Amino acid sequence: MPANDTRVKNVLSFDVEDWPQSTLDFSLPLTPKVRDNTFRVLDLLANAGTRATFFLLGLAAQAFPDLVRRIRDDGHEVASHGHSHRPVYRMQPEEFRADLRRSIAFIENAAGVRVLGYRAPDFSIRSSDWWALEILAEEGLRYDSSLFPIAGPRYGIRAAFTLPFRVLPACGSEFIEFPLATFECLGIRLPAAGGGYFRISPYHASRAAIMRLNRRGGPATSYFHPYELDTQEIPRSPHAIPWRLRLSQGLMRSTVEGKLRRLLGEFAWGPARDWLEGRDALTGLTSCQWRPSASSCWCWRRSALGEAVSTRSSIPAAPPPTRYGAVSSPSTTGTRAIARWHYPCSCRRALEQRSS
Repeated sequence: MPANDTRVKNVLSFDVEDWPQSTLDFSLPLTPKVRDNTFRVLDLLANAGTRATFFLLGLAAQAFPDLVRRIRDDGHEVASHGHSHRPVYRMQPEEFRADLRRSIAFIENAAGVRVLGYRAPDFSIRSSDWWALEILAEEGLRYDSSLFPIAGPRYGIRAAFTLPFRVLPACGSEFIEFPLATFECLGIRLPAAGGGYFRISPYHASRAAIMRLNRRGGPATSYFHPYELDTQEIPRSPHAIPWRLRLSQGLMRSTVEGKLRRLLGEFAWGPARDWLEGRDALTGLTSCQWRPSASSCWCWRRSALGEAVSTRSSIPAAPPPTRYGAVSSPSTTGTRAIARWHYPCSCRRALEQRSS
C-alpha cells in the first residue's frame, strides 16, 4: 500500500485445507490440490501486490512443507487452522490443546517463524466453547479469528462485537479477536466478504459491508479458501457427494477469482499481524473478559468512543444476573458508551444500555 494511502487496511485471510478431507471425511489423505490451489492464490496476490494471513491445517504443513515456505518467502503470514479440521465443539479441552500444539509444531517447523494466530475450523467456537479462547491465551497466541458475530444455525455468536476487540481471559494474557465481516439487512446481521457468502452473494454486498466497517474506523476481516478457485474439483471428484452439498459448495465457483481480483483492487489489505506490530492503529477497542462463575459469565463492554480499554481492572464486576441477563452503566466518561453483559450458558438475550 502506498505511503500516502489513507484507506483502512483490512485483514485478508485464506484457510488452507483440502476440500474432500475438510468437508467429506477427516480421515481422507490430503491431495496435491492443496498446494496447487494455494500456489494459484499466491500468484494472484503477487500480481496485486497484496499480503495476507494463511491459516494452515497442521496436516497441510506436514504434507507440503514447501508450500509453507513459499507462503513465508512471499511475505505472507502463516497461522494455525487446527490440525485435522475437527470442530472445536467436538473436542474436550485437552484434546483441543493437543490438536493446537500439533498444528503449530508442523507449521513452525516448516516456516521457521513463530505462529501468532488461530482460526477454528468452521468457526466452531460457540458461546459454550469459550474455554478454547482461554487455551489459546495460555498457549501464547496473540490473536484469534474464529468468531462470527451472527446468529447462525451451525456457528456464530450474535453478542460478539463486529470490529476487532481485546479478549481478557482469566490467565491474564490479553489477545485480540478479529471477528469475521458482517453486514445488517432489515435488522438481521449476515456474513459477508468470505467463503460461500462471497461466492454466492452479489459483489456489492461484500463491498458495502467492508465500506461500512471501514467508516467505523476498523478493518473488515475476510476469509477465502484456495479450493474455491478450482471450478473442476467437485465435478471431477471421485467421491459420492450429496447433491445439496454439491450445489452449496460448487455453485458459482467460476465467479470467485474475478470478484476477488476486484476486491483486492478496490480496498487496502494486509495480514492480521500488521495490526499487532503497530503498523496500523487499533484504537477504541472493545473488550471482553472471562469471569469464571456459576453462571459462566462473559462480560462484554464497549469503551467510550476513541478510548481503548486495555486493562483487566477497567471492566467492572457484573451485577447479579436477572432472567435475561444484567445491565450496568460503564464507569468511563464520554458519549455513547455501551455496556453489554452476556451470559451464554443461562440466557439467550443480551441487553444494552446507552449512557452519556
